[in-house]
Amino acid sequence: MTYILTLVSSPEKPVLTQAIAAEVAAAVGSKQLPNWLAPSIACDISITQTQPFDSTVVRSIAKQVLGDLAVDIAIQAQAHRRKQLLIADMDSTIIAQECIDELGGAVGLKSRIAEITERAMRGEYPFDEALIQRVRLLQGLPQRALEEVYNDCITLNPGARELVATMRANGAYCALISGGFTFFTERIAKTIGFDFNNANSLIFENGILTGKVTLPILGREAKLEALRTLISQRGCLREDTLAVGDGANDLAMINEAGLGVAYHAKPKVAEIADVAINHGDLTALLYLQGYTAGQIVSA
Repeated sequence: MTYILTLVSSPEKPVLTQAIAAEVAAAVGSKQLPNWLAPSIACDISITQTQPFDSTVVRSIAKQVLGDLAVDIAIQAQAHRRKQLLIADMDSTIIAQECIDELGGAVGLKSRIAEITERAMRGEYPFDEALIQRVRLLQGLPQRALEEVYNDCITLNPGARELVATMRANGAYCALISGGFTFFTERIAKTIGFDFNNANSLIFENGILTGKVTLPILGREAKLEALRTLISQRGCLREDTLAVGDGANDLAMINEAGLGVAYHAKPKVAEIADVAINHGDLTALLYLQGYTAGQIVSA
């Protein structure tokens, strides 16, 4: 059986060299030269195994060779590598911010709300309770403030447009599933080109936030159910899916997907996910699927 070891560094600060990649390849027992997906940024190392394959051992060997280099490591079977379904978290994954924290800034409570967000994303506080508590703190916020936050505070993470554009150009279906709010997911999905989006809905009366959110809350289990539903609707295999997120409420869908990716994530998530991207941007998810730099669609 053939496995692929992928090395990815940051496009902004590429650190991979042919010598380093060749050294890793030799150390893990590859009989082939590294296949470069993007010069100095990403390469594949093919490993053919006739004996039982231990990815933990291979990863450890690669890490030992790489030392302190800012390089992410992924190991996966060659089969089903190119994915047909992407399901992505929004806050701190597709975008650089936590929308609810930015809304907190509009009422002078950003640090208080951000503290609750951090605890929830680390898995130290139940997500549903944390969301209800934070939304309650936003009571009285005018609806126009959401538009101001979106226009003034929200930015895409590098590679977000390219990730969705490239996967869609190659026939994949892309869904944005967030524990945040539909006000933001609808706009981000339209901006980037996601096929589908879903999130929680804030409740307003006369243009003023009531401090409540529509129930049931879309959280960890709802994200998992969204993945399962989309697999059924799209008629694809679990192995053909990719889920990416950064917080504890993403763990269920990350564990269920064919390839679960923790993106600049909380420690608990990075530890459990199939792959942790700590240095690369979102184009790393394309390199994990074997796309080359020349195949990435600019958006």
